[in-house]
Amino acid sequence: MVTPADIAEASRRITGRVRVTPVMNLEDGSFGSAGHLAVKLESLQRSGSFKARGAFNRILSGNVPESGVIAASGGNHGAAVALASLSLGFRAEIYVPEVASPSKVARLVAYGADVTIVGQRFPETYLAMQARAALTGALMVHPYDQPEVLAGAGTLAMELEGQVPDVDTIMVAVGGGGLIGGVASWFGGRVRVVGVEPFACATLHDAMKAGMPVDVPTGGIAVDSLGATRIGSLTFDTAREFIDRVVLVEDDAIRDAQLQAWDSLRVALEPGGAAALAAITSGAYVPSAGERVAIVLCGGNFDPSSLHA
Repeated sequence: MVTPADIAEASRRITGRVRVTPVMNLEDGSFGSAGHLAVKLESLQRSGSFKARGAFNRILSGNVPESGVIAASGGNHGAAVALASLSLGFRAEIYVPEVASPSKVARLVAYGADVTIVGQRFPETYLAMQARAALTGALMVHPYDQPEVLAGAGTLAMELEGQVPDVDTIMVAVGGGGLIGGVASWFGGRVRVVGVEPFACATLHDAMKAGMPVDVPTGGIAVDSLGATRIGSLTFDTAREFIDRVVLVEDDAIRDAQLQAWDSLRVALEPGGAAALAAITSGAYVPSAGERVAIVLCGGNFDPSSLHA
């Protein structure tokens, strides 16, 4: 498993290339909670999501050939890889599924990546990317199931601990599991880590129930960022030891959390980025009185007009 030492090394490697994102401590009673809430504004990270951390760490850890870097992504990971490659002077090829939002594809192009749209869902896209990588020899950056990617994501937790040293519980959205795997790896059971998934994309929930990673159907409002069909093996190993539980939220709760984040905090979140907050606003997770809860708002790449569509 990824260790705190790996994460500390990743932090040294990517310092100056990613942002230290702010934490907002909320007023007592915010969102109707008896707990003390803080939100980690990772939606303000470079490329618009936490994914920049893992992308920079993976690329800086590897030997990048002349053919450059390649990745498959529903959008946020691809944007992070494209941005990191552009910043470091490497060519990037990004394969995206047909469900990827136009705004996220536009971001990839703006970062100078060569974009190929193939497959209705991520597994098809990933297979096409693998075939291309085998042909070109490009450095592959997995969206969640590589040690360097998890270690990069774990730098968020290292940073958060310095910002909220008395935290009791951390709420983290789960797709393939790179973020929660990195967070749990850093804390190692010292705080309660709670995963949040949509009912329509319950990868970690179903894996924990089955006792192993399993394929799950995906869909719903957050499919373009949380729509992995199977939890990463690295995260699953970490989850069995260090993740407290997984709670599920409905799509309507995620949309409501997006609206509440904007109305109350003036923070614009994509559906996946609002999922952890939705656990609080919907009552899927109810903090106890005085519980110090940090909520990771992990992405902000979306068209704001869609909130009122």
